Amino acid sequence: MRSIWKGHIRFSLVNIPIQLFSAVESKSNISFKQLHGEDNGRINYKKVCADCEKEVPYGEIVKGYEYQPDQYVVLSKDELENIKLKSNKAIDIEAFVDVADVHPSRYEAVYYVGPQGEVAQKTFSLFSQTLIKTGKAGIGRIILRDREDVCMITPHGKGLILYKLRYPEELRDIEKVPDLGNTEVDEAQLQLAETLVSSLTKTFDEVDFTDRYKEALEELVQTKVDGKEIVQISESEDEKPVVDIMDALKASIEQAKKAS
Repeated sequence: MRSIWKGHIRFSLVNIPIQLFSAVESKSNISFKQLHGEDNGRINYKKVCADCEKEVPYGEIVKGYEYQPDQYVVLSKDELENIKLKSNKAIDIEAFVDVADVHPSRYEAVYYVGPQGEVAQKTFSLFSQTLIKTGKAGIGRIILRDREDVCMITPHGKGLILYKLRYPEELRDIEKVPDLGNTEVDEAQLQLAETLVSSLTKTFDEVDFTDRYKEALEELVQTKVDGKEIVQISESEDEKPVVDIMDALKASIEQAKKAS
């Protein structure tokens, strides 16, 4: 595993050399190229000016910020370079918080953190064990790709996990979701629903996370490659008519009992 960033975690007077690793395996994703249906040629995209309708070379393209409809301020490359934050290769821990206080909607990206060499292992373990013992997470800031992000560091196994956090203004207000209300719930229905939840409760590790679409897609692609008959992906069942919620809950509980 190759590190994408090297620096330090500064924990008061403690300085911990660390390495950052991407936690997401992008190679597992399946991507497609757009082709011309007639001759299977690759589709290319040209950048064309909406006013003069001419193709614009890369060197003539500038960045503009639309501050009002159709009104822009143009920002030069040098101006943008001058406001870039220079990474000091350090994450200063500014506070410690309870992980439960951080809503999952604030998580943006996840990285693994490890010590940078054997010399750093002792202080790295000290920091990790401190987080475990106190049940806290460290909050700091990191500069990746010229942008400063608030981050949260938590213990995970023998290592640490760093989460880039979204800023509060990046999230929409859930109260603006339509049709939310304080609808009263029937107590009998609630008890049946709780029974159903209990019957279907598992540990997180027991949940099946098989990517069935990916498996079917890989099989389809391999069939194409081998020149065999195409395997059809089974379509989802037709939408069933709405039934009484009490009947549905009771039937679900019975089905869960039979499956257990």
